Amino acid sequence: MLSDSAVAELLSFLTSTTRPDVKSQAVEYILGLSGHRDGSHFLRSKLDLISAVFALISDPSIAIVKDCYHIFINLSADETLHQVLVKDVDVLPLLLKNLLDPEYHFSDQICTILSNLSRHEKTCKTVFKVLQEEVGLAQLVEIFCTEGYNKRAKLHYLGPLLSNLTQLPEARNFIMDKDRCVIQRLLPFTQYQASVVRRGGVIGTLHNCCFDHSHHEWLLSDAVDILPFLLLPVAGPEELTEEENEGLPVDLQYLPEDKKREEDPDLRKMLLETLLLLTATKAGRQTLKEKKVYPIMREFHRWEEEVEVTAACEKLVQVLIGDEPEQGMENLMEVEIPEDVEEKLKEADAKEQEELEKEKRRREEEKKSGTELQSGLM
Repeated sequence: MLSDSAVAELLSFLTSTTRPDVKSQAVEYILGLSGHRDGSHFLRSKLDLISAVFALISDPSIAIVKDCYHIFINLSADETLHQVLVKDVDVLPLLLKNLLDPEYHFSDQICTILSNLSRHEKTCKTVFKVLQEEVGLAQLVEIFCTEGYNKRAKLHYLGPLLSNLTQLPEARNFIMDKDRCVIQRLLPFTQYQASVVRRGGVIGTLHNCCFDHSHHEWLLSDAVDILPFLLLPVAGPEELTEEENEGLPVDLQYLPEDKKREEDPDLRKMLLETLLLLTATKAGRQTLKEKKVYPIMREFHRWEEEVEVTAACEKLVQVLIGDEPEQGMENLMEVEIPEDVEEKLKEADAKEQEELEKEKRRREEEKKSGTELQSGLM
Protein backbone atom coordinates (compact mmCIF):
# COMPACT_ATOMS: atom_id res chain seq x y z
CA MET A 1 0.00 0.00 0.00
CA LEU A 2 1.65 3.31 1.06
CA SER A 3 5.06 3.66 2.71
CA ASP A 4 5.34 5.49 6.03
CA SER A 5 6.91 8.50 4.30
CA ALA A 6 4.06 8.62 1.74
CA VAL A 7 1.50 8.45 4.57
CA ALA A 8 3.28 11.31 6.37
CA GLU A 9 3.25 13.40 3.19
CA LEU A 10 -0.44 12.63 2.59
CA LEU A 11 -1.21 13.59 6.18
CA SER A 12 0.52 16.96 5.72
CA PHE A 13 -2.01 17.79 2.96
CA LEU A 14 -5.03 17.05 5.17
CA THR A 15 -5.01 20.29 7.15
CA SER A 16 -7.30 23.32 7.20
CA THR A 17 -4.46 25.55 5.93
CA THR A 18 -3.57 23.42 2.89
CA ARG A 19 -4.43 24.86 -0.54
CA PRO A 20 -7.97 23.68 -1.45
CA ASP A 21 -6.93 21.96 -4.73
CA VAL A 22 -4.12 19.99 -3.01
CA LYS A 23 -6.36 19.14 -0.06
CA SER A 24 -9.11 17.98 -2.45
CA GLN A 25 -6.72 15.64 -4.28
CA ALA A 26 -5.51 14.13 -1.00
CA VAL A 27 -9.11 13.52 0.16
CA GLU A 28 -10.01 12.00 -3.24
CA TYR A 29 -7.07 9.60 -2.91
CA ILE A 30 -8.28 8.42 0.53
CA LEU A 31 -11.82 8.13 -0.84
CA GLY A 32 -10.45 5.71 -3.46
CA LEU A 33 -8.66 3.72 -0.75
CA SER A 34 -11.79 3.51 1.41
CA GLY A 35 -13.84 2.08 -1.46
CA HIS A 36 -12.26 -1.40 -1.36
CA ARG A 37 -11.52 -3.88 1.41
CA ASP A 38 -7.69 -3.78 1.24
CA GLY A 39 -7.67 0.02 1.34
CA SER A 40 -10.16 0.07 4.18
CA HIS A 41 -8.04 -2.37 6.19
CA PHE A 42 -4.93 -0.29 5.48
CA LEU A 43 -6.65 2.83 6.81
CA ARG A 44 -7.70 0.95 9.95
CA SER A 45 -4.08 1.05 11.12
CA LYS A 46 -3.65 4.72 10.16
CA LEU A 47 -5.60 6.49 12.87
CA ASP A 48 -3.91 9.83 12.12
CA LEU A 49 -5.23 9.75 8.54
CA ILE A 50 -8.79 8.89 9.60
CA SER A 51 -8.75 11.59 12.29
CA ALA A 52 -7.41 14.18 9.84
CA VAL A 53 -10.16 13.36 7.34
CA PHE A 54 -12.78 13.58 10.08
CA ALA A 55 -11.50 17.05 11.04
CA LEU A 56 -12.13 18.14 7.42
CA ILE A 57 -15.86 17.47 7.87
CA SER A 58 -15.87 21.09 9.09
CA ASP A 59 -13.96 22.36 6.02
CA PRO A 60 -15.43 25.40 4.20
CA SER A 61 -15.36 23.52 0.86
CA ILE A 62 -18.65 21.67 0.24
CA ALA A 63 -16.94 19.33 -2.26
CA ILE A 64 -14.27 18.32 0.26
CA VAL A 65 -16.82 17.78 3.04
CA LYS A 66 -18.94 15.64 0.68
CA ASP A 67 -15.94 13.42 -0.13
CA CYS A 68 -15.08 13.15 3.58
CA TYR A 69 -18.59 11.91 4.36
CA HIS A 70 -18.37 9.35 1.55
CA ILE A 71 -15.12 8.11 3.07
CA PHE A 72 -16.85 7.57 6.41
CA ILE A 73 -19.81 5.86 4.74
CA ASN A 74 -17.31 3.42 3.18
CA LEU A 75 -15.36 2.92 6.41
CA SER A 76 -18.49 2.46 8.52
CA ALA A 77 -19.63 -0.30 6.15
CA ASP A 78 -16.64 -2.36 7.43
CA GLU A 79 -17.45 -3.86 10.83
CA THR A 80 -13.75 -4.17 11.72
CA LEU A 81 -13.49 -0.37 11.74
CA HIS A 82 -16.51 0.31 13.96
CA GLN A 83 -14.66 0.48 17.28
CA VAL A 84 -11.91 2.62 15.73
CA LEU A 85 -14.51 5.12 14.51
CA VAL A 86 -16.63 5.35 17.67
CA LYS A 87 -13.87 5.03 20.27
CA ASP A 88 -10.57 6.24 18.80
CA VAL A 89 -11.79 8.87 16.32
CA ASP A 90 -14.91 9.60 18.42
CA VAL A 91 -17.11 10.46 15.43
CA LEU A 92 -20.50 10.26 17.18
CA PRO A 93 -20.81 13.60 19.07
CA LEU A 94 -20.09 15.77 16.00
CA LEU A 95 -22.24 13.63 13.69
CA LEU A 96 -25.20 13.86 16.08
CA LYS A 97 -24.70 17.62 16.58
CA ASN A 98 -24.75 18.15 12.79
CA LEU A 99 -27.81 15.89 12.42
CA LEU A 100 -29.79 18.18 14.73
CA ASP A 101 -29.14 21.17 12.43
CA PRO A 102 -32.20 21.50 10.13
CA GLU A 103 -30.08 23.41 7.58
CA TYR A 104 -27.22 20.92 7.40
CA HIS A 105 -26.35 19.71 3.88
CA PHE A 106 -25.06 16.25 4.74
CA SER A 107 -27.62 14.85 7.20
CA ASP A 108 -28.49 11.97 4.85
CA GLN A 109 -24.86 10.88 4.84
CA ILE A 110 -24.82 11.07 8.66
CA CYS A 111 -27.93 8.85 8.83
CA THR A 112 -26.23 6.27 6.61
CA ILE A 113 -23.06 6.28 8.76
CA LEU A 114 -25.07 5.93 12.00
CA SER A 115 -27.12 3.14 10.45
CA ASN A 116 -23.93 1.31 9.45
CA LEU A 117 -22.32 1.77 12.87
CA SER A 118 -25.37 0.46 14.73
CA ARG A 119 -25.77 -2.81 12.80
CA HIS A 120 -23.82 -4.94 15.27
CA GLU A 121 -24.71 -5.11 18.95
CA LYS A 122 -21.37 -4.06 20.47
CA THR A 123 -21.08 -0.77 18.57
CA CYS A 124 -24.85 -0.31 18.67
CA LYS A 125 -24.62 -0.06 22.47
CA THR A 126 -22.06 2.74 22.12
CA VAL A 127 -24.18 4.53 19.51
CA PHE A 128 -27.22 4.33 21.80
CA LYS A 129 -25.26 5.55 24.85
CA VAL A 130 -23.82 8.59 23.04
CA LEU A 131 -27.16 9.27 21.33
CA GLN A 132 -28.89 9.43 24.74
CA GLU A 133 -26.17 11.76 26.07
CA GLU A 134 -26.02 14.10 23.06
CA VAL A 135 -29.52 14.06 21.56
CA GLY A 136 -31.89 11.58 23.13
CA LEU A 137 -33.94 8.94 21.37
CA ALA A 138 -37.06 11.09 21.84
CA GLN A 139 -35.51 13.87 19.74
CA LEU A 140 -34.38 11.37 17.08
CA VAL A 141 -37.94 10.02 16.74
CA GLU A 142 -39.24 13.60 16.60
CA ILE A 143 -36.89 14.40 13.71
CA PHE A 144 -37.84 11.17 11.94
CA CYS A 145 -41.57 11.85 12.23
CA THR A 146 -41.36 15.54 11.24
CA GLU A 147 -41.89 15.78 7.49
CA GLY A 148 -39.48 18.33 6.01
CA TYR A 149 -37.42 18.70 9.21
CA ASN A 150 -34.40 19.28 6.98
CA LYS A 151 -35.22 20.64 3.54
CA ARG A 152 -31.79 19.61 2.27
CA ALA A 153 -32.12 15.96 3.35
CA LYS A 154 -34.76 13.23 3.31
CA LEU A 155 -33.50 11.45 6.48
CA HIS A 156 -34.92 8.08 5.35
CA TYR A 157 -31.96 6.20 6.86
CA LEU A 158 -33.10 7.17 10.34
CA GLY A 159 -35.52 4.25 9.80
CA PRO A 160 -32.80 1.56 9.65
CA LEU A 161 -31.02 3.34 12.53
CA LEU A 162 -34.15 2.98 14.72
CA SER A 163 -34.45 -0.65 13.64
CA ASN A 164 -30.82 -1.33 14.59
CA LEU A 165 -31.16 0.45 17.94
CA THR A 166 -34.18 -1.69 18.88
CA GLN A 167 -32.03 -4.80 18.90
CA LEU A 168 -31.17 -3.43 22.38
CA PRO A 169 -33.71 -4.00 25.21
CA GLU A 170 -33.17 -0.46 26.53
CA ALA A 171 -34.11 1.08 23.16
CA ARG A 172 -37.17 -1.17 22.89
CA ASN A 173 -38.22 -0.17 26.40
CA PHE A 174 -38.08 3.48 25.38
CA ILE A 175 -40.01 2.93 22.13
CA MET A 176 -42.68 0.99 24.05
CA ASP A 177 -42.87 3.29 27.07
CA LYS A 178 -46.62 3.54 27.66
CA ASP A 179 -46.35 7.18 28.78
CA ARG A 180 -44.41 8.45 25.73
CA CYS A 181 -46.61 7.47 22.75
CA VAL A 182 -43.55 6.75 20.57
CA ILE A 183 -44.45 3.50 18.82
CA GLN A 184 -47.86 4.93 17.85
CA ARG A 185 -46.11 7.71 15.91
CA LEU A 186 -44.09 5.17 13.91
CA LEU A 187 -47.00 2.94 12.85
CA PRO A 188 -48.20 4.94 9.79
CA PHE A 189 -44.76 4.55 8.18
CA THR A 190 -45.41 0.85 7.45
CA GLN A 191 -47.16 2.17 4.33
CA TYR A 192 -44.86 5.11 3.54
CA GLN A 193 -44.70 4.85 -0.24
CA ALA A 194 -42.04 7.51 -0.83
CA SER A 195 -39.19 5.36 0.53
CA VAL A 196 -38.72 1.62 0.94
CA VAL A 197 -35.76 2.39 3.26
CA ARG A 198 -37.90 4.41 5.70
CA ARG A 199 -40.76 1.90 5.44
CA GLY A 200 -38.42 -1.04 6.00
CA GLY A 201 -36.75 0.66 8.95
CA VAL A 202 -40.07 1.07 10.75
CA ILE A 203 -41.19 -2.50 9.93
CA GLY A 204 -37.85 -3.71 11.32
CA THR A 205 -38.38 -1.62 14.46
CA LEU A 206 -41.86 -3.09 15.03
CA HIS A 207 -40.49 -6.59 14.37
CA ASN A 208 -37.82 -6.13 17.05
CA CYS A 209 -40.32 -4.67 19.53
CA CYS A 210 -42.56 -7.72 19.13
CA PHE A 211 -39.82 -9.98 20.53
CA ASP A 212 -40.82 -8.62 23.96
CA HIS A 213 -43.89 -10.79 24.57
CA SER A 214 -44.75 -8.94 27.79
CA HIS A 215 -45.89 -5.99 25.62
CA HIS A 216 -48.01 -8.02 23.17
CA GLU A 217 -51.34 -7.43 24.87
CA TRP A 218 -50.68 -3.67 25.02
CA LEU A 219 -49.50 -3.57 21.38
CA LEU A 220 -52.70 -5.30 20.22
CA SER A 221 -54.96 -3.19 22.45
CA ASP A 222 -56.73 0.02 21.40
CA ALA A 223 -53.92 1.99 23.07
CA VAL A 224 -51.58 1.06 20.19
CA ASP A 225 -53.66 -0.99 17.74
CA ILE A 226 -50.64 -2.36 15.89
CA LEU A 227 -52.53 -5.04 13.95
CA PRO A 228 -54.01 -2.95 11.08
CA PHE A 229 -50.59 -1.41 10.40
CA LEU A 230 -49.03 -4.86 10.02
CA LEU A 231 -51.92 -6.31 8.01
CA LEU A 232 -52.68 -3.50 5.57
CA PRO A 233 -49.38 -3.81 3.65
CA VAL A 234 -50.03 -7.53 2.98
CA ALA A 235 -53.78 -7.21 2.32
CA GLY A 236 -54.99 -7.19 -1.28
CA PRO A 237 -58.11 -6.26 -3.26
CA GLU A 238 -59.69 -9.74 -3.12
CA GLU A 239 -63.35 -9.88 -2.20
CA LEU A 240 -64.06 -11.44 1.19
CA THR A 241 -67.40 -12.63 2.55
CA GLU A 242 -69.49 -10.22 4.56
CA GLU A 243 -68.84 -12.20 7.72
CA GLU A 244 -65.07 -12.11 7.13
CA ASN A 245 -65.13 -8.37 6.43
CA GLU A 246 -67.19 -7.58 9.51
CA GLY A 247 -64.71 -9.38 11.77
CA LEU A 248 -61.67 -7.51 10.41
CA PRO A 249 -60.29 -4.29 11.91
CA VAL A 250 -62.22 -1.36 10.39
CA ASP A 251 -59.27 -0.19 8.25
CA LEU A 252 -59.17 -3.58 6.50
CA GLN A 253 -62.85 -3.91 5.71
CA TYR A 254 -64.03 -3.74 2.07
CA LEU A 255 -60.69 -2.73 0.57
CA PRO A 256 -60.82 -1.11 -2.91
CA GLU A 257 -60.17 -3.00 -6.15
CA ASP A 258 -56.91 -1.11 -6.73
CA LYS A 259 -55.44 -2.03 -3.29
CA LYS A 260 -51.80 -3.06 -3.76
CA ARG A 261 -49.62 -5.14 -1.45
CA GLU A 262 -46.14 -4.30 -0.19
CA GLU A 263 -43.86 -4.63 -3.23
CA ASP A 264 -40.67 -5.66 -1.40
CA PRO A 265 -40.63 -9.43 -0.63
CA ASP A 266 -38.21 -9.02 2.29
CA LEU A 267 -40.59 -6.56 3.94
CA ARG A 268 -43.58 -8.81 3.29
CA LYS A 269 -41.70 -11.64 5.00
CA MET A 270 -40.78 -9.41 7.95
CA LEU A 271 -44.41 -8.32 8.37
CA LEU A 272 -45.51 -11.98 8.48
CA GLU A 273 -42.76 -12.83 10.96
CA THR A 274 -43.91 -9.93 13.16
CA LEU A 275 -47.49 -11.23 13.08
CA LEU A 276 -46.15 -14.69 13.97
CA LEU A 277 -44.30 -13.22 16.97
CA LEU A 278 -47.61 -11.79 18.19
CA THR A 279 -49.05 -15.32 18.25
CA ALA A 280 -46.51 -16.41 20.88
CA THR A 281 -48.97 -15.67 23.68
CA LYS A 282 -52.48 -17.04 24.16
CA ALA A 283 -53.93 -13.50 24.23
CA GLY A 284 -52.13 -12.69 20.97
CA ARG A 285 -53.43 -15.81 19.23
CA GLN A 286 -56.96 -15.11 20.37
CA THR A 287 -56.81 -11.51 19.12
CA LEU A 288 -55.48 -12.50 15.67
CA LYS A 289 -58.16 -15.18 15.36
CA GLU A 290 -60.95 -12.86 16.51
CA LYS A 291 -59.77 -10.12 14.13
CA LYS A 292 -60.06 -12.52 11.17
CA VAL A 293 -56.40 -12.45 10.19
CA TYR A 294 -56.76 -15.86 8.55
CA PRO A 295 -58.83 -14.71 5.50
CA ILE A 296 -56.20 -12.03 4.77
CA MET A 297 -53.46 -14.68 4.95
CA ARG A 298 -55.47 -17.13 2.83
CA GLU A 299 -55.74 -14.62 -0.01
CA PHE A 300 -52.15 -13.54 0.49
CA HIS A 301 -50.97 -17.14 0.15
CA ARG A 302 -52.81 -17.50 -3.15
CA TRP A 303 -51.18 -14.31 -4.45
CA GLU A 304 -47.61 -14.68 -3.14
CA GLU A 305 -44.98 -16.10 -5.54
CA GLU A 306 -41.80 -15.82 -3.45
CA VAL A 307 -40.95 -19.18 -1.87
CA GLU A 308 -39.58 -17.89 1.46
CA VAL A 309 -42.48 -15.47 1.94
CA THR A 310 -44.96 -18.26 1.21
CA ALA A 311 -43.23 -20.44 3.83
CA ALA A 312 -43.52 -17.62 6.42
CA CYS A 313 -47.21 -17.28 5.57
CA GLU A 314 -47.78 -21.02 6.03
CA LYS A 315 -46.19 -20.94 9.50
CA LEU A 316 -48.55 -18.16 10.53
CA VAL A 317 -51.58 -19.94 9.07
CA GLN A 318 -50.71 -23.14 10.96
CA VAL A 319 -50.90 -21.21 14.23
CA LEU A 320 -54.14 -19.43 13.25
CA ILE A 321 -56.00 -22.61 12.32
CA GLY A 322 -54.27 -24.99 14.73
CA ASP A 323 -55.28 -26.15 18.19
CA GLU A 324 -54.15 -24.29 21.28
CA PRO A 325 -50.97 -25.62 22.99
CA GLU A 326 -51.52 -27.75 26.07
CA GLN A 327 -51.74 -26.15 29.50
CA GLY A 328 -48.45 -24.71 30.75
CA MET A 329 -47.18 -24.13 27.21
CA GLU A 330 -49.47 -21.23 26.26
CA ASN A 331 -46.56 -18.78 26.00
CA LEU A 332 -44.39 -20.16 23.20
CA MET A 333 -41.52 -17.80 24.05
CA GLU A 334 -41.21 -19.19 27.55
CA VAL A 335 -41.34 -22.89 26.70
CA GLU A 336 -38.09 -24.59 27.67
CA ILE A 337 -36.87 -26.84 24.88
CA PRO A 338 -34.54 -29.76 25.77
CA GLU A 339 -31.11 -29.56 24.10
CA ASP A 340 -31.60 -32.68 21.96
CA VAL A 341 -34.97 -31.39 20.70
CA GLU A 342 -33.48 -27.95 20.01
CA GLU A 343 -30.74 -29.61 17.95
CA LYS A 344 -33.31 -31.53 15.93
CA LEU A 345 -35.31 -28.34 15.35
CA LYS A 346 -32.18 -26.59 14.08
CA GLU A 347 -31.51 -29.48 11.72
CA ALA A 348 -35.12 -29.35 10.50
CA ASP A 349 -34.84 -25.58 9.95
CA ALA A 350 -31.62 -26.03 7.97
CA LYS A 351 -33.25 -28.75 5.86
CA GLU A 352 -36.31 -26.58 5.28
CA GLN A 353 -34.07 -23.68 4.23
CA GLU A 354 -32.26 -25.99 1.80
CA GLU A 355 -35.58 -27.11 0.30
CA LEU A 356 -36.73 -23.49 -0.02
CA GLU A 357 -33.50 -22.58 -1.84
CA LYS A 358 -34.02 -25.52 -4.25
CA GLU A 359 -37.61 -24.47 -4.91
CA LYS A 360 -36.51 -20.87 -5.41
CA ARG A 361 -33.89 -21.93 -7.98
CA ARG A 362 -36.43 -24.15 -9.74
CA ARG A 363 -38.92 -21.29 -10.05
CA GLU A 364 -36.24 -18.91 -11.28
CA GLU A 365 -35.21 -21.42 -13.97
CA GLU A 366 -38.85 -21.88 -15.01
CA LYS A 367 -39.29 -18.14 -15.21
CA LYS A 368 -36.11 -17.78 -17.25
CA SER A 369 -37.16 -20.56 -19.63
CA GLY A 370 -40.56 -18.92 -20.07
CA THR A 371 -38.96 -15.56 -20.84
CA GLU A 372 -36.59 -17.14 -23.38
CA LEU A 373 -39.49 -18.98 -25.05
CA GLN A 374 -41.51 -15.77 -25.24
CA SER A 375 -38.52 -13.95 -26.72
CA GLY A 376 -38.07 -16.72 -29.32
CA LEU A 377 -41.75 -16.50 -30.36
CA MET A 378 -41.45 -12.75 -30.88
